[in-house]
Amino acid sequence: MNSYFPEIKKNFGFGCMRMKMNGKEVDLEEFTKMVDAFLAAGFNYFDTAHVYIDGQSETALRSCLTSRYPREAYVLTNKLSESCFKTEADIRPLFETQLAACGVDYFDFYLMHAQGSRNYDHYQQCHAYEVAQALKQEGKIHHLGISFHDTAAFLDRILTEHPEIEIVQLQFNYADFEDPKIQSRKCYEVCRSHGKPVIVMEPVKGGKLVNLPEEAANILDSLHGGSHASYAIRFAAGFEGIAMVLSGMGSMEMMEDNIGYMADFHPLSPAEQEAVAKACAIYRGQDLIACTECRYCVPGCPMQIEIPAFFKRENNKRTIRAWAGDSSISGGTPADCVGCGQCEEICPQHLPIRELLAKIAQAG
Repeated sequence: MNSYFPEIKKNFGFGCMRMKMNGKEVDLEEFTKMVDAFLAAGFNYFDTAHVYIDGQSETALRSCLTSRYPREAYVLTNKLSESCFKTEADIRPLFETQLAACGVDYFDFYLMHAQGSRNYDHYQQCHAYEVAQALKQEGKIHHLGISFHDTAAFLDRILTEHPEIEIVQLQFNYADFEDPKIQSRKCYEVCRSHGKPVIVMEPVKGGKLVNLPEEAANILDSLHGGSHASYAIRFAAGFEGIAMVLSGMGSMEMMEDNIGYMADFHPLSPAEQEAVAKACAIYRGQDLIACTECRYCVPGCPMQIEIPAFFKRENNKRTIRAWAGDSSISGGTPADCVGCGQCEEICPQHLPIRELLAKIAQAG
């Protein structure tokens, strides 16, 4: 059992932001198999949000998990996302919509989503924390938390102003550990100082720490101890105060790999820590675009630019030898960007998206 929340069986969770798709629809057959394998291996924590996959994450969980297993068999986390409410009066109806979409009567954890200086005032003005506390008193939420993308100083402010927060979800991986924008280590230390356990998101940085540059990959491969993902996830899980590490698993192969080494978790050995540090230095030296393909930037783009796809293509040019090119990206092009900036406002990686798109357009 988890040392912080006994209802959580193990310290590894199923993140449901990225799923295998059939066209524009979630592959429910594959997801059902993955849910069954996850639970059969002794894990029980699932994470979703109303904004994930345009609402399909929630309904897929209803189809493949909550309608097929008793409520005590799983732990389910959902979130209150900024784009889903404009006033305090919107929050309760939205929450009831989320319960219905997921097919449950309560959420084990409910998080104020992607908190930071950009949106915190909106949550405050709408009394979102107070509404969530009332829902908790009614038994519709068991634990209240936040997910967070900002500086350590701002995290300290939120945790000081809202001591009722029980848990914090942080982007935490070896590439971002000392990153001055993400501040993984500093934010983790703030959580420790406030006595708040941490849920890790993006432990493999949206797959970036799986598909490593060749030189970095060779260092980890020489250990002969596991997949690239295993080193990244075990790095994150090895810190004190980590209640849960989430992985967005998009296939049964990913699922089998992850539950294989997390079923009997062991922190990184000194030799593995040294190898990871070397791989990290090489990765950061590539000067790649630090997009995790969360796709938060896409729905609001007035020119329908598939921003993550162009960033992925640009990174592939820099890292894949004999890269043959890819012209299959639909929608607008980087040259179509009108510079509105909505993408930068919502980007959890704090990327200068307009500047990056301009450079890609100029390069052709």
